[in-house]
Amino acid sequence: MTELHHLTVDLSEDTDGVGTVEVMASTDPSQADAVDAEVQSVLGWAWRRFPDSHGPLDEGHDWGHDLQVATETTVGRAWRTVTLTLSGSPAFITAFTEQFGSALE
Repeated sequence: MTELHHLTVDLSEDTDGVGTVEVMASTDPSQADAVDAEVQSVLGWAWRRFPDSHGPLDEGHDWGHDLQVATETTVGRAWRTVTLTLSGSPAFITAFTEQFGSALE
């Protein structure tokens, strides 16, 4: 099982078993390298575990993703938010839970 130290993970599933995993961190920009390394760890795992099935689930693929990075300044302090959203088939969600289950909220 892979430990995640900076990212929080939230998993939801619909009635058809299709799951959505939201992986997120909101940190000081000085932690960007550590957060990005964890995001790349999650994506690297997905590409290795399901190498030929990335794409729209409604076209028969096992997983897809969206990565967003935003930096904002409030009250003179900068915050960097990274959100990785993964959509997955039941097989993908099961494998993800086995690999990253300790990070689930």
